Amino acid sequence: MTDFRGVFPYLVSPVDADGTIRRDVLARLCGDLIASGVHGLTPLGSTGEFAYLNNAQRLAVVETTIEAADGRVPVVAGVASTSTMDAVTQAKAYQKLGATGILAILEAYFPLSDAQVESYFRAIADAVDIPVVIYTNPQFQRSDLSLDCIQRLAAHPRIQYIKDASTNTGRLLSIMNRCGDSIRVFSASAHIPAAVMLIGGVGWMAGPACIIPRQSVALYDLCKAKRWDEALTLQRKLWRVNEAFARYNLAACIKAALSIQRYDVGDPVRPQKALSADERKAVEAVLREVG
Repeated sequence: MTDFRGVFPYLVSPVDADGTIRRDVLARLCGDLIASGVHGLTPLGSTGEFAYLNNAQRLAVVETTIEAADGRVPVVAGVASTSTMDAVTQAKAYQKLGATGILAILEAYFPLSDAQVESYFRAIADAVDIPVVIYTNPQFQRSDLSLDCIQRLAAHPRIQYIKDASTNTGRLLSIMNRCGDSIRVFSASAHIPAAVMLIGGVGWMAGPACIIPRQSVALYDLCKAKRWDEALTLQRKLWRVNEAFARYNLAACIKAALSIQRYDVGDPVRPQKALSADERKAVEAVLREVG
């Protein structure tokens, strides 16, 4: 099976006011990110506003990404739903389009037990023949993955990775100690990726990599080479980007940054709103600072 590691930007979903996906803009962004050296692409992550898109829009985003990648890098497509049946339908559709992997996200309205959470992720993995990355983010998810649940899911042959956005490095060490080589850890942008790489992570899936791909790849390369002093120096510089994003809506911030870089990605999907002129200037200042 495909070995996922390195920098996987969470792609934005460029959408017109009438809901049409701007396929040409997304394709150009994908091509430029690949040229910058990223190791994979992830459509329909948090930055991709998956919660605000309908099924047709999601399919268009995944299809465009796969076509633009053209086999040059893996495409790990986000699957998210409150319904197991819907999530399984999405996963099968994305595999049929040519996705290399699935990023499985659980949305929940009512609280769920550990067994119910586990059954959701297991059903997705049972439905496809490609690797699955399970995603956990207690900041946004009503029902999170417990350590016991992660350990049981790690025994599934297709659940090979986890992206953990808990910001708890101790939790990551617990996952690694419990699961060993059966599951590999991707950092989130809410972590300091260099620290996650230091303790055994394999890379990161994050929205900011969309706007600083070259710097992100340089940081990954320094970590892989175990040049930790240089990596941490670069990490401290790049952390300015994460500080800016913590202040504003994530999709609005990354779309504004891409717009500044001349990608016509449009505004975030309503009811979210675009950054104000002053907020946009603040993002522009950060971009200049990190080069």
